[in-house]
Amino acid sequence: MPTNENEKRKLNATGHGKLAVLLAGATLALGGTTTALAAGVPVLDRDGQLEQSLRTDETRQSYHRLYDEAKRLDVAPKHNVAAGVAHAPKLGVEYASLSAEVAGEKAKKKLEEEREPKYGTPESVGVSQSTLDAIAACESGGSPTVVDASGTYHGKYQFDVGTWASVGGSGLPSAAPEAEQDYRAALLYSQAGSSPWPVCG
Repeated sequence: MPTNENEKRKLNATGHGKLAVLLAGATLALGGTTTALAAGVPVLDRDGQLEQSLRTDETRQSYHRLYDEAKRLDVAPKHNVAAGVAHAPKLGVEYASLSAEVAGEKAKKKLEEEREPKYGTPESVGVSQSTLDAIAACESGGSPTVVDASGTYHGKYQFDVGTWASVGGSGLPSAAPEAEQDYRAALLYSQAGSSPWPVCG
C-alpha cells in the first residue's frame, strides 16, 4: 500500500500510462482510427497517410512533366527535386517556382518569335549573296538608305515602290532593314534574273 500522497500519484500515473499503451495497442490492432483514445496518445491515421501519399505522388508526377518541359526550354534546374522531396507541400513550392520559370521562358521565346523578320535569306530562294552584292555595289555603292536624285529609286538595289511591293515589300525600300532588301532583291532576281538591273545586273 502507498504510504504517502507522492507515492499514490506515481502509482496513478503509472496505471494511466499502462492503460494508454494498452488502448493504443488495441487501436492499432483494429486498424487505426483518426482519434486519440487516451490522453495525448497518437494513433495511426491510415486514411490521412494514404491521402497525403497520393497527393505527393500526383504532385511528383506533375513536377516530372514540368521538369521535362523546362529541360526542352533550357531553364531546368540541375537536379529534378521530385526524386528527393518526400512531402507534397515542399514539392508544391518547388513546382510553383519552376512553373513561373517555364512561363517566363515561354513568354520570352514568343516575343522573340514575334520580333523575328517574316522573310528569309537570299540563299533560301536560290540566289547567292555575292551576286546581289555585285548588283548593290553598282546600283547604290552598297548603301541601304540611299535615294536617287529624283526620289524614285530607293535603297541598296534602287527599287522603285511598285517593284518593291511586287515582291512583298511595304513602305519605302530605303526604310527597310538591309536584310529585307537583300531578300526582296533575291526574290526579284529569282523571278526575272538580272533584267530589272539592266546596267548593273
